[in-house]
Amino acid sequence: MRDWLTHRAAATPNQLAVVDADTDTRWSYSGLDAAVDETAGRLASLGVTAGDHIAMVLPRQFRALCLLHAAQRLGVRLVPLNDRLTAAELADRIDRADCSMVVCNADTEPDAVEATDAVPVASIDAPQWDSVKSFTTVEPDTVTPVEWDRDDPQLIVYTSGSTGAPKPVLLTMGNLLSGAVASAFRLGVDPEDRWLLTLSLAHVGGIAPILRSTLYGTAVVLRAGFDPGSAADDIDRYAVTQVSLVPVMLRRMLDRRGTLADSLRVVLLGGAPAPASLLQRCAHYSIPVYPTYGMTETASQATTARPSAAFDRPDAVGTPLLWTDLTIVDDGEPIEPGETGEIVVSGPTVTPGYYGTTGTDAFCAHGLRTGDAGYRTDAGALVVCN
Repeated sequence: MRDWLTHRAAATPNQLAVVDADTDTRWSYSGLDAAVDETAGRLASLGVTAGDHIAMVLPRQFRALCLLHAAQRLGVRLVPLNDRLTAAELADRIDRADCSMVVCNADTEPDAVEATDAVPVASIDAPQWDSVKSFTTVEPDTVTPVEWDRDDPQLIVYTSGSTGAPKPVLLTMGNLLSGAVASAFRLGVDPEDRWLLTLSLAHVGGIAPILRSTLYGTAVVLRAGFDPGSAADDIDRYAVTQVSLVPVMLRRMLDRRGTLADSLRVVLLGGAPAPASLLQRCAHYSIPVYPTYGMTETASQATTARPSAAFDRPDAVGTPLLWTDLTIVDDGEPIEPGETGEIVVSGPTVTPGYYGTTGTDAFCAHGLRTGDAGYRTDAGALVVCN
């Protein structure tokens, strides 16, 4: 297959693809396709070729979204990095991922330049350093979309590092495609869906809605920063139907606005345990909250609870998604429902491994060892204990 946007633009060229809430600008899929083709052409003109590893140090903005699609079009492995990292943190991640170029903007250029003198830096804005390459001055090359196999690595996404050094996780085309299909079966898809992007594009939870919306032919709404009041207003203003949040973000939005617009049909809630009081608040205001458990290594969701299940059992995060197998083990052996052990996940969304490592400690006979403790209820739902 080729990049998903190439197929989508051919199928539904006039369908709404992107809304930029900062500028109130809208792009159809044909318009987005043209912008991505130009971005891919500029990358190619700067010397980027299929198989290269390109670091992206950009906030959540339209040109970052274009870069994500352009990397797929060129056959490039994109390495999205948090735009709030220090130069030293960037240097470590750029080096470990074997990046051959770093793409930045005016705000992240100083740290990108400080982070490396061996890897070319290119800015999507007018460069401030003579050594920095410019997207704005090169003439785009003509680009032919690359063919992808499902086993081809597409992203190298670093884990948060909350329980150790951040790990570079390989995610393949098959991982991302399987995750998109499985999520659609759990959350549903409406042709008029609009997903508000609130999470960092350095996080798989921020990237997944962009790729999934392209597969489904639905739209995303983006804004560079997160303000709880503005995010709540964007849901109402743009008739947003889906949003990904961590519990503290949702709480702050409700504190600021009281409730959320009734256009919402999915609030995917993950990244941390959701307090029972927050779920009760959602039940009281009919907010369709879907608590979820997942990780970078599972291309986002592994289990997800629908609202009725979430309100009935606030401590659970749902049953496994389609094709995902979840085993609770103790000393490497499966244990019975109700017994607490390590959560192990297997299936087509699970990473083939970490870039630059050959060890198999992260995997056992039953799949990926998450390092998280939990148990299964009699109904098969997962309860995460730590």
